[in-house]
Amino acid sequence: MSSLQSQQSLASTLPTNLPATFMKEITGDFAPERELGRSVFGIVYMGVLPEGDRLIAVKRLAENSSVSAGKTFETEVTNLMALKHENVVELVSFCHESQKKVVQHNGRYVIVDVIESCLCYKYLPNGSLDKHLYADTTPINWYTRFNIIKGICQGLHFLHKELDGPLVHMNLVPSSIWLDDNWVPKIADFGLSRLFGQEQTRMYTVNVKGHNGYMAPEYLYRGEISTMSDIYSLGMLILEITTGEKNCAVPEDRSARKFVDNVHQNLKTDEQIIYKYPSLDPNGLQQVKACIVIGLKCVEAERSKRPSIADIVDKLNGKHVEIFEQADN
Repeated sequence: MSSLQSQQSLASTLPTNLPATFMKEITGDFAPERELGRSVFGIVYMGVLPEGDRLIAVKRLAENSSVSAGKTFETEVTNLMALKHENVVELVSFCHESQKKVVQHNGRYVIVDVIESCLCYKYLPNGSLDKHLYADTTPINWYTRFNIIKGICQGLHFLHKELDGPLVHMNLVPSSIWLDDNWVPKIADFGLSRLFGQEQTRMYTVNVKGHNGYMAPEYLYRGEISTMSDIYSLGMLILEITTGEKNCAVPEDRSARKFVDNVHQNLKTDEQIIYKYPSLDPNGLQQVKACIVIGLKCVEAERSKRPSIADIVDKLNGKHVEIFEQADN
């Protein structure tokens, strides 16, 4: 059976809810050498199915109390099961099983209930974006990078505009973008996502979670969540993909304003762009310029100044979009 046929038949052959013993078996008991990547809530491993010629990606959620682990798990499963799009990772199965475990507490051994929670996705051979993005990795050519940016934006358009209500991802970072064997990006890691009602535009939380450098200021400091939270994170992603430079946020600069300022200073003129990308033809240089303009507009500190995902997709497709005109001039 070919790899493609194997992946296509995966969802129809695996049970919906798999036992914890099966998860351990196919991942070599969650062996470190099987690790594919890490996210906010867990580690992703390569799973080899018993047939030997089929692979899946298994995300094991970090051991936690049954309440918090269960809530995160249910959020991701519920949101992912409903999503079918080329640029959104496909959930094929899961495991959610309570197990007894002996742990030491205050000098005594006690038996506690631990939830083993795993999410099983289609295996994507190129792993997560962060493994390919920066100068210390094998470089991806510009046209592949541009198509990755477009694919991420198309996936986010689906989440924000094509469902019954917007689904705000809340964790758009390089490690949550997975790449298939044709470098098609898939948005993954929905553990922080929030589903909005049709008329709802924002909500608030006191439990702020996420990666430094990708959280919008209004979320970081006020707990405010909206589609613009994703747009801010997307802007950081676009700037990183375009420049190949890492957003190294520090505790005193959790929204990575220094990184944004550096991009603005170093790539604000056509001459600077040509100097950084000397091998690109005029079409490629125009794409780079468009991505810089989009990225910088997305990371405006004031949420009202950021573009919508529809504006961004139109701009990437070469259309005239009013919100970007001031930035272009």
